[in-house]
Amino acid sequence: MSGWNYHVTHFVTSAPDIRHLPADSGIEVAFAGRSNAGKSSALNALTNQKSLARTSKTPGRTQLINLFQVAEGCRLVDLPGYGYAEVPEEMKLKWQRALAEYLQMRNCLKGLVVLMDIRHPLKDLDRQMISWAVQSNIAVLVLLTKADKLASGARKAQLKAVRDAAEEFAGDVQVEMFSSLKKIGIDKLKQKLDSWYSELPPAVEAE
Repeated sequence: MSGWNYHVTHFVTSAPDIRHLPADSGIEVAFAGRSNAGKSSALNALTNQKSLARTSKTPGRTQLINLFQVAEGCRLVDLPGYGYAEVPEEMKLKWQRALAEYLQMRNCLKGLVVLMDIRHPLKDLDRQMISWAVQSNIAVLVLLTKADKLASGARKAQLKAVRDAAEEFAGDVQVEMFSSLKKIGIDKLKQKLDSWYSELPPAVEAE
């Protein structure tokens, strides 16, 4: 099947944890990242919709698992942002539990997109997310966001450094640079999503 049309993506539901999500079927690809990594902007750039995922001036507002449907059986999942300082500790722990549970127990989860600011990559929680995914045999696409904030040489150096570091995880981890502002990396993101969704059972594809 040639590429999916991400522009028709629409919001389905928000859930506090996996017990409130729809049936565990089809294929889901989840987006995760620190609260200020530019996750909402990336989802909006991918779908060419200004407010599909709300971008907030106060990071850490997304406290629910948000589901969007690309096509029948294909969903994008916006996971709660993690690691923002101004959220009470109890809240942080609750989010981390919900995240871990989703990554480890959601069978239809096919791939994980981990977004990190290219200037501050691979913080502890980023590494933890990637480790969880690798342990659960889930492929990972790391997007180094806000790539437009660095000059070309510095961007390439960061990309190489993070690619080298990603080898430590010994899993299926691909690293690309991304900028929702300059539309850098959107094609790479679409290609990866297409490859994950292409594993849908034929019956679903035909609908």
